[in-house]
Amino acid sequence: MDPYKLSYIAESSIHGKGLFAKVEIDEGTFMGTYKGPEAKRNGSHVLWVYDDDGEIVGRRGLNKLRYLNHCDSPNAEFDGFDLYCLRPIDPGDEITIDYDAA
Repeated sequence: MDPYKLSYIAESSIHGKGLFAKVEIDEGTFMGTYKGPEAKRNGSHVLWVYDDDGEIVGRRGLNKLRYLNHCDSPNAEFDGFDLYCLRPIDPGDEITIDYDAA
């Protein structure tokens, strides 16, 4: 299945809009890549990650992954700019990440 067909955007009880599962998502599933231009400074929808050389790089999100909200016990995580499911997610559940771990 196309990873971008796994989710949809809706109002979130966490904050503003969020990203939600359309279908059941299995642990380990690739859910998409955080896409957008390189960021030079922090701002709305900027994701900072460590690259292969240990340098911090940022992207200003332009796709629907920018709607991921924070949770202390997230169900998804980034490996670089690629998002993966940490545990099974049921349809209608909000997909969350730990901002401090991204």
